[in-house]
Amino acid sequence: MGPSTKTVVGLDIEPGYVAAVQAAGERAAVERAAFAPLAPGVVRDGEVVDVETLAGVLKTLFAEHKLARRVRIGVANQRIVMRTIDLPPLTNPKEIASAVEFQAQEHIPMPLEQAVLEHQVLGQVDTPDGARTRVVLVAARRDMIDRLLEATQRAGLRAQGIDLSAFALIRALHQPGASGTTVYVNVGGITNLAIAVGTTCVFTRVIPYGLESVAGELAERRGLTLEHAHGWLKHVGMLAPVEDLEGDSEIVLEARHVLTEGVRRIGDEVRNSIDFHMMQDGSGPAERVVLSGPAVAVPGFSEQIGVQIGLDVEVGLVTEAKAGGFAGIDAGRLAVAAGLAVEEVAA
Repeated sequence: MGPSTKTVVGLDIEPGYVAAVQAAGERAAVERAAFAPLAPGVVRDGEVVDVETLAGVLKTLFAEHKLARRVRIGVANQRIVMRTIDLPPLTNPKEIASAVEFQAQEHIPMPLEQAVLEHQVLGQVDTPDGARTRVVLVAARRDMIDRLLEATQRAGLRAQGIDLSAFALIRALHQPGASGTTVYVNVGGITNLAIAVGTTCVFTRVIPYGLESVAGELAERRGLTLEHAHGWLKHVGMLAPVEDLEGDSEIVLEARHVLTEGVRRIGDEVRNSIDFHMMQDGSGPAERVVLSGPAVAVPGFSEQIGVQIGLDVEVGLVTEAKAGGFAGIDAGRLAVAAGLAVEEVAA
């Protein structure tokens, strides 16, 4: 039998690859997963460039793995804007929605007719001006959303929703009972950073550079395919002395070099983002850093990112609902897609 028609598959589309996950429960345990590489340029900096090619990859992926056609899609790029705003102490959802739309133009640096707006109510807060209703406002360029939807529709998929990949990351990796400030970092086709207090995202940033960029640099310098470059990065890693590693010594040295430079670059960007957030009023210090994405499969990557950031880093991985749920895919690739497959996470 095929999957239930009510099943929603989380779909993470990044530069270099797509990941799809069918998950179960509030903890986003993976029941079924699928992965496919994307050629360079199909998705650039988190935005769909080649609609036709992406549609073909998605159609083949879903057919081969017999995945449900209802999908929730993640978005993450530098043209998405997230703002936290305080409204009058409203409780009626329609009144809140009207107030958000009224105030949006003051907070969103794009014409509203070119934007898709969504908001999430965080609840009542006390401010120096009295009680206020605090909401998170998210805006995305309509043309960017339209290309994403066109690709999924051409693939025969039905979009049940579009969500920030940062929100999905938190849903997938939040630990029940954790109430402090946690920094989530997903290093894949891009680097997606989310800072959360409990399950509430208070800051997010997309860095258009990730492990795919590192592999691309190695491939270009040594005349390798991207697939082989990724293999070399995992083989070389950042732990063993390079003289102890088997293989072409020039490729080994180059792989270690691009990894070291990549960690430095990503770590600096993450550190700067944390420092910027902590300068905001009412922001507490980061208590945990959780790393996910394809980069966690590179030996020593998480430890070296921690050194660069100046904080201990733990690896965040989703779990299998049953044996074989990962289908041989590195678990780090599945966090965002797993979070997209569920809507809520236990506080």
